[in-house]
Amino acid sequence: MNEATPIRPTRNVELGASNDTFQNLHEFVRKARANLNQNAWDYIVGAAETETTMRRNRMALDEIAFRPRVLRNVAKVDGSVERFGRRLRLPVMLAPVGALEIFDPHAAAAVVRGVGSFGAAHMLSSVSEPGLENTADASPDACRLFQLYVRGDDAFVEDHVGRAIAKNYAAFCLTVDTAHYSRRERDIAKRYVRESRMRSTGGDFQKGLEWRTVKLIKDKFKIPLVIKGIATAEDALIALDHGVEWIYVSNHGGRQLDHGRGAMHVLPEIVDAVKGRARIMVDGGFCRGSDVVKAIALGADLVGIGRLQCWALAAAGEAGVLRMLELLEDEVIRSLGLLGVTSFTELDRSYLHPATATNPPSVFSAYPLLDIEHYRY
Repeated sequence: MNEATPIRPTRNVELGASNDTFQNLHEFVRKARANLNQNAWDYIVGAAETETTMRRNRMALDEIAFRPRVLRNVAKVDGSVERFGRRLRLPVMLAPVGALEIFDPHAAAAVVRGVGSFGAAHMLSSVSEPGLENTADASPDACRLFQLYVRGDDAFVEDHVGRAIAKNYAAFCLTVDTAHYSRRERDIAKRYVRESRMRSTGGDFQKGLEWRTVKLIKDKFKIPLVIKGIATAEDALIALDHGVEWIYVSNHGGRQLDHGRGAMHVLPEIVDAVKGRARIMVDGGFCRGSDVVKAIALGADLVGIGRLQCWALAAAGEAGVLRMLELLEDEVIRSLGLLGVTSFTELDRSYLHPATATNPPSVFSAYPLLDIEHYRY
């Protein structure tokens, strides 16, 4: 292939409405910062206490280098995968984010429409508007998953599982790493409490969550179950014993337990423990196409995108989400081609190598062209 020839997907990629505005992923960050007030900005870029876990998410990604192979025919590169019984254009899921309405008035409805137009997956948070049914109705054909914070008894859980099934969600997710709400010091320092937090009730049910709820869902319902917040091989094995179909490796983007491990440091431990007996999702600092490629090569089946989703939504709503996914796809396709593979099925750990990170880790370290100090606060 001629050096000047771009590596393109096997399908025609229709450019989104914001194509002329956004040519690089970091441009969503700039536009989002201009559009958001300080409280909304701090909500998405911040994390718990010292924000160490958040920085370790990026460090864990940046400490992986590629081992590319050459002289292979990569004229046609396909970034699509088979998940949930359907073809997804990328192994990417826009991760569950609460209170999306602070970034765009259409909130999750705008996100799922953008995802549906592109052909990736979306996981709806139970604490994001416009709710389970209305979000489903916004894009009935999209690959949709539902995530629940437990705010009630068994009947509460069963009601939400039943409603998700009725609206054809592809999987149901329990988040299990929020037994206690963390100290978000950016908010505390300003004495700011989000309205959705003030309305929140039933926190004791999340604190009391045990494996019995997982068993309850598996015994009563026929829908793939995801457990989000798994961070050790021990808990992954317990999840397997309960018949869980998807293990979701996540530290909540560093927004819960401070001084945790980076998600990509945890992932190999989980992959080795699971040994293919369940599918694996991962999130935590992923915001480049090369990040997605690294996770799949390390053994993940699906990669969650959190903060980048919010920046795109705040920057340009539904069109921003679509355009962000197009740019992410372009990065993925180029990374795969330059690694010497034509699809994700050809990737394994042999394409990765330990390395020294070159940028100080931060929520913005994947975007060195940003004026970092200007965007930090």
